[in-house]
Amino acid sequence: MELKTKRYVVLLLLMAMAMGLQTGVAYGQEIGIQLYSLRNQFKGGDVEGTLKLISDWGITALEGGGTYGLSQEEFQGLLDKYNLKVTSVGTSYEDLQKDVDGIIANAKRFGARYVMCAWIPHDGDTFTIEDVQKAVAVFNKAGKRLKQEGLTLAYHAHGYEFRPYKEGTLFDYMAANATDFGFEMDVYWVQHGGADPLQLLNTYPDKFVLMHLKDMEKGVEGNDTGHEDVETNVVLGTGQVDIEGLVKRAAELGMEYLFIEDESSRVVEQVPQSLKFLRNL
Repeated sequence: MELKTKRYVVLLLLMAMAMGLQTGVAYGQEIGIQLYSLRNQFKGGDVEGTLKLISDWGITALEGGGTYGLSQEEFQGLLDKYNLKVTSVGTSYEDLQKDVDGIIANAKRFGARYVMCAWIPHDGDTFTIEDVQKAVAVFNKAGKRLKQEGLTLAYHAHGYEFRPYKEGTLFDYMAANATDFGFEMDVYWVQHGGADPLQLLNTYPDKFVLMHLKDMEKGVEGNDTGHEDVETNVVLGTGQVDIEGLVKRAAELGMEYLFIEDESSRVVEQVPQSLKFLRNL
């Protein structure tokens, strides 16, 4: 009887491992997708078909925040139908300044745990310490309120934050003064902005709570503008970003969700290949 029990336990473990390979899991983390990746598919009007496609890929975790023209009830019904969950919702800098209650309500409608802001408004190519100081104050104030509701605010840098400041960068100032918010590392934009994503993760291991997995075509030279041709987004593991090293380190740090973001026109073809790369790690 004891032998049979042991065999049964081993069988269950093998089944669990197999299931892990079929779903969005790597190094014990959940691999989700940022819905902006499929913006063109959603714009085409086939919301259900797009959500089904994500489900067919074996992904369950989403970063989003909108309903693409559907009512909240209709959209949630489709999420339930395809076993999808919105774990992170996007918000604007302006709403963090003026409508934190609205942000909280939206996050709770989706059952999300994270709120992400991806841009600090600034004047063209000019991004100064004054912009950063103002943003840090906005993020800390809003983040403190979000914390009270069980939500975590994460700022997603786009590269212009890595401009020099004193002995470091503007990002270093942000990280040092982030008391009530964390960061979402978009590994593409960190590298494009002139920083080393893995080194940055090691420098601030307690500051990063989410990650965007996005690889950059070999040969692309970055800059600190926060802008680049979206067609330079390539299949994970085929570009110049150390995706494997970053995924492994994120797992060691206990980062729960890593979202694939592929902004290229080839997203439907590339995501399955990126998932295969991640599942083979």
